[in-house]
Parts: sequence; structure tokens; C-alpha cells
Amino acid sequence: MEAAMYPPATSELARKRRELAPEPLKAFKAFSAAVFADGALPNVTKQLIAVAVAHVTQCPYCIKGHTAEALKQGATEQQIMEAIWVAAEMRAGGAYAHSALALDVMQHTHGGG
Repeated sequence: MEAAMYPPATSELARKRRELAPEPLKAFKAFSAAVFADGALPNVTKQLIAVAVAHVTQCPYCIKGHTAEALKQGATEQQIMEAIWVAAEMRAGGAYAHSALALDVMQHTHGGG
């Protein structure tokens, strides 16, 4: 049987992280709680943003965790999918926008093609 690319998130892994670096973990958890607290944006909106960002950063644990939390906070499946499409457009848009760098090199190296 083929091993999974990403190990499942387990209590053993959580324990090991805590043992190896308890203070940074404590600080990270406090930061996360502050970030996702209701504020100018409600938590459900923040979770939808997190779902989109998780797809751009391609973190499978974040995708699963924030999708579950978005649903728990009341997001619909349609809202989650739209957030994912926003992420896809932004990722593609970034590649398109950064083509200016390659075009600049081509122009200065070969006189504009």
C-alpha cells in the first residue's frame, strides 16, 4: 500500500510540536485566536478568506481545517467554492501580472522581440 503524501494530523504530532517548542506554539495559538475573532469582519468571512488563501498556499491541512470551520461558522458550500474560484483567479492573475518581468528581460536582452 502506498503511503500518503501528507501524514494525517494526529494528537501524537500535536504533542511533539508542543514538546519541541511550547512557547512559539502558545504564541501562535493566541495569534490565531485573535485573527479569527469576530471584528470588522465576521468569523465566517475570515474563514472563507482562509479557505481561499489555503488553496493559494496549497496547504492541505489548512484547506481541510478552514473548510470545516467555514461550514461550522455557517458558510454554504457555494460560498466555499466561490472563495476557491477567487483563489484560482488570483493565482492565475499573479502569473499573468508577473509576465511583465519576463517581458522586460526580453525587451532589454533582445531589443523587444
